[in-house]
Amino acid sequence: MRKTDSQPSLFPDGPDFLIEEQFRAKGLVVCGVDEAGRGPLAGPVVTAAVILDHQAIPDGLNDSKKLTAKKRDALYDAIMETAFVGICSAPPTTIFERNIRGATLHAMAQSVKALAKTPDIALIDGRDIPPQLPCRGQALIKGDSRSLSIAAASIIAKVTRDRMCELLGDALPDYGFGKHKGYGTAQHMKALKSQGATPHHRADFKPIAEIIAQKS
Repeated sequence: MRKTDSQPSLFPDGPDFLIEEQFRAKGLVVCGVDEAGRGPLAGPVVTAAVILDHQAIPDGLNDSKKLTAKKRDALYDAIMETAFVGICSAPPTTIFERNIRGATLHAMAQSVKALAKTPDIALIDGRDIPPQLPCRGQALIKGDSRSLSIAAASIIAKVTRDRMCELLGDALPDYGFGKHKGYGTAQHMKALKSQGATPHHRADFKPIAEIIAQKS
């Protein structure tokens, strides 16, 4: 674990704790918020909010996309053991009702509300600040490469979603969800064309809408 007291930790090859330390110096509690699964054709979009313990930050935190699955799993366990964590998922029905952007922002706000400790400020990965946050929000473009709190949230969201897709793959083995995690791979598209879409597919996404229309 990395310790950060009066001096923030610097991660030259990845995110650091500088932004969080600026707010902590004012007595403010900070969480990082990120999502996983905006682009796939199936499955939920999952969001996470994380308040790191500044005295027990797991080593190796980084944007989840830059980590191996094994490393993400290990960091997931370390984050869950040392931090406050809130998680929310928005299923395809919510994505259809709110569109992917609206569903993601809604889930982000819910993940912050799910924290056992209410933060004073939420650092949000991206350009948008979700409505209905229970605290002040600050958007950070490429935040998972800049903020350790957001990087931690990206890991929690990614691992949670991957595990949900693996369970979906067990239930629907012909579609291969455990491998492609809902993305439009050749295997996935072949299964869709032969068997059609399931309730777990995003009906408002163009490839799925076209397949539903063809099957109808």
